[in-house]
Amino acid sequence: MSRMASLQFFLLILFLCSLSSFITLTEPSNTYSQTKEFDRITNLPGQPTTPPISQFSGYITVNQDHGRALFYWFFESQSEPLEKPLLLWLNGGPGCSSIGNGAAVELGPLLVKKKGDALEFNNYAWNREANLLFVESPVGVGFSYTNTSSDLTKLDDRFVAEDAYSFLVNWMEKFPQFKSHDFYISGESYAGHYVPQLAELVYDRNKDKTNYPVINLKGFIVGNPETEDNYDYHGLLDYAWSHAIISDQVYEKAKQVCNFKLINWMDECNTAMEVVFQQYQEIDIYNIYAPRCLLNNTTSSTDDVLDAQISASFHKDGSKKGLRWPRIPGGYDPCYTKYAEKYFNRNDVRLSLHANPNGKWEVCNESILRTYNYTVLSILPIYIKLIKAGLKIWVYSGDADGRVPVTGTRYWLEAIGLPLKASWRSWYHNHQVGGRIVEYEGLTFVTVRGAGHLVPLNKPSESVSLIHSYLSGEKL
Repeated sequence: MSRMASLQFFLLILFLCSLSSFITLTEPSNTYSQTKEFDRITNLPGQPTTPPISQFSGYITVNQDHGRALFYWFFESQSEPLEKPLLLWLNGGPGCSSIGNGAAVELGPLLVKKKGDALEFNNYAWNREANLLFVESPVGVGFSYTNTSSDLTKLDDRFVAEDAYSFLVNWMEKFPQFKSHDFYISGESYAGHYVPQLAELVYDRNKDKTNYPVINLKGFIVGNPETEDNYDYHGLLDYAWSHAIISDQVYEKAKQVCNFKLINWMDECNTAMEVVFQQYQEIDIYNIYAPRCLLNNTTSSTDDVLDAQISASFHKDGSKKGLRWPRIPGGYDPCYTKYAEKYFNRNDVRLSLHANPNGKWEVCNESILRTYNYTVLSILPIYIKLIKAGLKIWVYSGDADGRVPVTGTRYWLEAIGLPLKASWRSWYHNHQVGGRIVEYEGLTFVTVRGAGHLVPLNKPSESVSLIHSYLSGEKL
């Protein structure tokens, strides 16, 4: 080989080596980008063309051995996504979808339109204030699934919290740019259990840096939250009487025979409370001043759900299981759940969302309502613990909700016995009273005037002011 040929061969080897080094250095970034980009939504049926929305959806495995995976829908903040906090939203039930309620009806940037044939942009979406993450939890809800059927018989608050924590850890591996962001947890209804319990789990495991990653948890905010059975049911009964839902006689009878501190109610209490619940079959318990859905001129979803709730609440021997209700709330359009179910059962929608194409998608899974193991009666010890830990904690209530009414929430807030920081007063929105606010040491409580169980649905503009104030620290 000539000297020139030898030099050319040497330069070729040097070039190939440098190219190999370049590939090795850049491969992890490419692999990460492809993994995340697989979940990017590029063509959601019926989505408006403007404004542009950066969104992702898909599955995060939470238990490899059992084949459990939770479905998520994530929207980057409309501005400064690399600077804004990360906000997780959970719906309750147990058994109701955060996609079908929170994302597509309440506070997401894309809302299902009437008749379920398209989407419309939500000018009051919470991703104006944060990067917004929805997850369908627990398994069996919405598109989330398990390959181990026995998992569905083990669902309780601890099970849900563990899976939600695993979801967070694994989701942040897919989206590592958000690991360092301030992280907040939010939700409504039975998420009054889910949210504080997940916050406690994150808080505890953050202290064990050897075995767990650090999640930058700053606080949580919950709306119309189920919190403490005794106070919640006392509040439900008092609210029904004070808002002219039930008669004096029904109210006095229930007060006389019911001890809501008991795990299993006495037969006389079961009978008395069934009469209370039946009065709500004529109206919407989740928004007592809202119209009911009259689609098809048949019994409304509220009727069907109340019947299921009453029958699911008792053992065969008549003893109380613990009355828990899925969230089928009302609002400006009380038929929205039917529209959401029509949209998310479309094959083209499922394909765009990277969701399982098989099975029926429902806003609320009633079988979970019937089989869920209600093992926790009070969340108050968690509040006391996390208030001492210095987390930022807000509670808000739509004051037209009969299911988890403002009265019950005020009862348990009083029971905690927190020192008063700023007294009860009005807050204003567009020069009108938006509600009331009271600040305790370590916790803020806000009411939203005229809103039902789903505050962002009934009062969207007020709800954005609420979450802006919570996240930014600016006064309402």
